[in-house]
Parts: sequence; C-alpha cells; structure tokens
Amino acid sequence: MKKLLLLAILCISSLCMSGQGNNDDNPNSLNWLASAGLNAINSQGTQSPVGKIGDWAINIPISLAIEARWADGLAIEQAFTINSFAEGESIDGVELQENFTYFSFDSHAKYYFGKHILPSSDWIDFYGNAGLGVFSIEDLNASFNLGGGVLVWLNKKRTIGIRAQVIGKFALNHSQRGINNNHYQTHIQAVFAL
Repeated sequence: MKKLLLLAILCISSLCMSGQGNNDDNPNSLNWLASAGLNAINSQGTQSPVGKIGDWAINIPISLAIEARWADGLAIEQAFTINSFAEGESIDGVELQENFTYFSFDSHAKYYFGKHILPSSDWIDFYGNAGLGVFSIEDLNASFNLGGGVLVWLNKKRTIGIRAQVIGKFALNHSQRGINNNHYQTHIQAVFAL
C-alpha cells in the first residue's frame, strides 16, 4: 500500500512540474482541469451498470480529480473517491453485517473525441478513458478501469463545466477478494479550468 501511494504521489508531482499553464494559443501547453462532485457505486455482482436504486452506495459520495489535457484531445487524470456501504446493504447479493468505507485512487488516460461527432459544437465533449486503480472496501485490491463520459461547458471561455461519467472497475484479484470485486462507479462533477 505504501509503495502504491508513493508511486501515485511521484506521478502527480511529475505532472505538476511539467505543466505550462492554461494557454489555448500554444498547442504544446497543458490545460489543467480540476473537478469535484459526487459518486455512486453499483456492486451487484452482475455485468449490468444499472439496477435497483437500493443496490447503489451513495453514503459518503465524494469524488475529486485533477486532469492535464493536451490540445489534441489526450489527457491524463488522477482521481480520488470515497464512499461507504452501510450495515444491512448488499454487495454482490451478500447482506453486510457491518459498515464499510470505500475509497479508490485511479489513474486514467483519456481521449476526447467529441470534435469528431459534433465538429461545430465547442460547448460539449465526449470522452473515453482507461487506466488502473486501487480500491478498498474490506481489503485493498487493484483494478483495470474502462469508461467514458460527457463534459458540458457552461460558459464560452470553457472554464466551468459539468461532467457525467461511468467507469467499470474490473478487480484484478476478484476471485479471492469477496466483496472487493468488480463494480461500476458513476460520477457527476463540477469541472473548473485552472
């Protein structure tokens, strides 16, 4: 755990040191985005990302991220989320006998492809993301993450927006981890250009 945390801190530090500010006139510059919002976890033990509202964990739904975006649509994001499952709720069909805190630390590569779908619209953008993460419910586990979302800009300068995304988290050690298994995480966040 300490090694993973140290590696994540080093990656974030190297991103911060290489940033050149938010300058749309310079195609080689990085555009930094920060986001904060809510998340919900769906861990039903199925492949479907939707289910009964009672199957979702939304008890401490904090979601934070920092993103470095290049002009050609590529980005790297570092995200942190926290949530919890309360006693009596179900994970993968098993009723919990105690409260569990969920946290995740995820690194994603993103590609914004909205310009290919709606080339004349600069207020909306679609993206896909993939990456690796660590998460914990009862024990620590690593995951391969795959997802996508939409970012809607609320002003012409593209400095404030709203993002909605869904990420499938596929546990790398799912067969031996009990409740630390595959799950979906849905986010809605406010996005701010730095």
